[in-house]
Amino acid sequence: MRVFDVGMRKSLAAVLLAAICAVFLGVSVGCGRQAKLRPLPADGVVLAFGDSLTSGYGAEAGQDYPSVLAKLSGWQIVNAGVPGEVSAAGVVRLAAVLEEHRPALVILCHGGNDILVGNPPETIVANLETMIRLCRAAGADVVLLAVPQKGLVLKPAPFYAEVAERNGVPLAEDAITEVLRKNALKSDYIHPNAAGYARIAEAVWATLQRAQR
Repeated sequence: MRVFDVGMRKSLAAVLLAAICAVFLGVSVGCGRQAKLRPLPADGVVLAFGDSLTSGYGAEAGQDYPSVLAKLSGWQIVNAGVPGEVSAAGVVRLAAVLEEHRPALVILCHGGNDILVGNPPETIVANLETMIRLCRAAGADVVLLAVPQKGLVLKPAPFYAEVAERNGVPLAEDAITEVLRKNALKSDYIHPNAAGYARIAEAVWATLQRAQR
């Protein structure tokens, strides 16, 4: 009977240990797992939607990150960036742009102007998630680009990772922040120059390649 009890205890301990490990491993894998995208159809349109960071402010025509990304990928990419736009205005504008272009994939980069004018993070999060839902309702996959928060040391605003995780979308978290940390890659304190936009395009392309199923 004692042997049976010892065996039972060992078995129970092993089960509990496995369960604990599974929980921790599951959390680790879940947090680090790259969300996936459907393969882009041969005739698929990619929509780059956002503000001045998408439109290419600070560089010449054709040097914006969507134009560079189009060359890297060979995809048809529509630049739908509007300088100065806050995320609430992006929500209002998005439906008509989706209807016009019917993209298979949307690269969403929004919230930078909200951060600059001091709009609360919960407002930006709500608007980003509304835009993600609108894109999916239109049949498009979504990739999210993070924008840095204010501070002496630039870091991606943390709510972008939360939005990406909660909504299961790939995130290019450091693409913009890494560029804006380097004066040689900027046209002013908040906008890249041509070399900076090229770096962003390369980082976004790497994210897209990892996310393709």
